[in-house]
Amino acid sequence: MIRAALVFCLLATAAPAQDAGAPARAAARALEQAALQLDAADEARDRVAALTDTVRAYEDGLAAMREGLRAATIRETELARKLAAQEQEVAQLLGILAAMGGRAQPQTLLHPQGPLANARSGMLVAAVTPGLAARAADLRTDLEEVTALRQLQQAALLRLQEGLSGVQTARTELSKAIADRTDLPRRFTEDPVRTAILIAATETLDGFASGLSSIAEGEVPSDLPAIDARKGALPLPVRGVVLRAAGQADAAGVTRPGLVVATEPQALVTTPVAATLRYTGPLLDYGLVSILEPQAGLLFVLAGLEASFGEIGEVLPAGSPVGVMGGAAQDASPSGERAGAGRTETLYIEVREGDAPVDPLTWFATDKG
Repeated sequence: MIRAALVFCLLATAAPAQDAGAPARAAARALEQAALQLDAADEARDRVAALTDTVRAYEDGLAAMREGLRAATIRETELARKLAAQEQEVAQLLGILAAMGGRAQPQTLLHPQGPLANARSGMLVAAVTPGLAARAADLRTDLEEVTALRQLQQAALLRLQEGLSGVQTARTELSKAIADRTDLPRRFTEDPVRTAILIAATETLDGFASGLSSIAEGEVPSDLPAIDARKGALPLPVRGVVLRAAGQADAAGVTRPGLVVATEPQALVTTPVAATLRYTGPLLDYGLVSILEPQAGLLFVLAGLEASFGEIGEVLPAGSPVGVMGGAAQDASPSGERAGAGRTETLYIEVREGDAPVDPLTWFATDKG
């Protein structure tokens, strides 16, 4: 006799099919497009802009690929555990289907209590056979999906490794293009002696910011358009998530008026709008700093860079690189992320209006992580 518990288990409704590999395939296409952009950047009129877009495309594609790999790995693990837990049920199901030979005839099973019981047994088998066949099809689908996901992960890891190599090449080419750039307008020329005196004489960011005008020689008025209409809608200078809001204490209990954004290693930092580069270099305990002036009386302070781009006094177009974050380059791994990696770097963003800091979220749009 077929036990009711087995029948109900075998006829249980299967979970809806999931295409866990779709994000990874989409990310692979994005990385392919980034590789094409890298090839085309050599012929671009503005190589810095083209390579900046390429690096950003690689960053987005790599992040998406890691997420896709994680999703595929999780789904494959779920299916493998599900199939392992149902191993006994699968064996019973295969035995039943083999005994029936794929046909639901009443005489297939002979009942010891006579013809009437035999007829009832045959009717029961005939009734459950479509469900058994459907269950077998579901199991076959799960096995095929496991195989497909494993193949997808292998291909995605290769694509991820190619992408990591590609983004390193793009970053190197971008650094060269920036070093060779000579066409940016300048608002002023830096006086290095005055800069050194200002740094030595100030103990706070407030004091340094208020004295920035003293390091400029031959300054001309800015002709950059005002950006007040874009207040609250500017993109963050770097891809990442807000780790601490303005005024929120860190682990040591220290509070600062700016945002702390967690980023991936070697993430590219760009200016969200056209701006004058007022200062770039080490400053106090902030590490390597770039200070941008998009309009008179407004400063964007970006601190915590590993390397900075540009010369003091230059006017940078919107989206121009101002630096890169530190950290070791990530590698490919089956988990989709190098152990201990992720968003390990932090960029400090402070906005100053006049002589006072304001909450950067009054200027920048963010999902706050």
